[in-house]
Amino acid sequence: MSGTSRDRPLRLGLVGCGRLAEAGYLPALRWVPDVLLTAVADPDQARRARVAERASTDADRVAAHPGARELVVAGGVDALVIASPPAAHLDHAELASAASLPALVEKPPAPDGQDARRLAALEPRPWVGFNRRFDRAAALRGRVPAGGTLELELRYRRASWRAYTVAADALADLGPHLVDLALFLTGAAPRAVRRARLGPERARLELITTRGMARIRCETNRVHAERVRVRAADGAAIAAHAVGGPMVGAFARLRRRPHPLVASLALQLEAFARAARGESPGPLADAVDGARVMAALDAARASAHRGGAEEAVHPASPAPGPTVKTAG
Repeated sequence: MSGTSRDRPLRLGLVGCGRLAEAGYLPALRWVPDVLLTAVADPDQARRARVAERASTDADRVAAHPGARELVVAGGVDALVIASPPAAHLDHAELASAASLPALVEKPPAPDGQDARRLAALEPRPWVGFNRRFDRAAALRGRVPAGGTLELELRYRRASWRAYTVAADALADLGPHLVDLALFLTGAAPRAVRRARLGPERARLELITTRGMARIRCETNRVHAERVRVRAADGAAIAAHAVGGPMVGAFARLRRRPHPLVASLALQLEAFARAARGESPGPLADAVDGARVMAALDAARASAHRGGAEEAVHPASPAPGPTVKTAG
């Protein structure tokens, strides 16, 4: 709840005990001060029990619930992280809204632009987990000149992070990160998408913004790599950021540091905790940002369907949603 006191840790509820919860959020929480996981929810009994047990200590036991509604009704949390499948995000965010709980919704915020706009219409407005804003690539923000070009690439082997219940294509899996990062680094709004080529394991597109253009490439069947390049209007290279390789996690462990993904999630959780206490959220994305991203992805699918033709990104203003249900 907004204005939560710093006299005690922020009590966090986690909805969804899938791969990201196990390999991302649980280790990230160990690096976040003043935030305590107190409850989890997942319809799969084995998964929720495993996550709750791993997060529990002798002093602080984590409650496990079969669903988001049960978690919210039980109380004892100040904020929610919603890491359930995207099709459930709106319902779970509505439960948080009805209980006046700040919520951080994992990417993609919704299956499509329409539900993303409904998400953005909720009060309190949810935050969205675009954790690449907390990577070192964020240092390139403000270095993209008007009329310049961004080149963004993100790839990994899906087998190492495969979700338990959702089989998303490359655009839905990695596209939200790169579209949001392009808009975040440029401070621009999306205008159109062209030359989209989409497949189960690969996605390519050109995103036209109010400041220039971003070339985006995603792959889910290659060794991990993340690259961002900034070019001037004449094509001259200005700046770049790159990380990746099969040994990234091993090097982090040798240096007694978190994996880069875990590190970005920890910084994002710190920002969310500040936002939940009514403080500055820093670069944390909100649901309006999420609606812009999903509108761009909708345009990318339309472009691919029409052989790469240019498709306008429709305005992502919040759409009226259904009447919010009470948490009880």
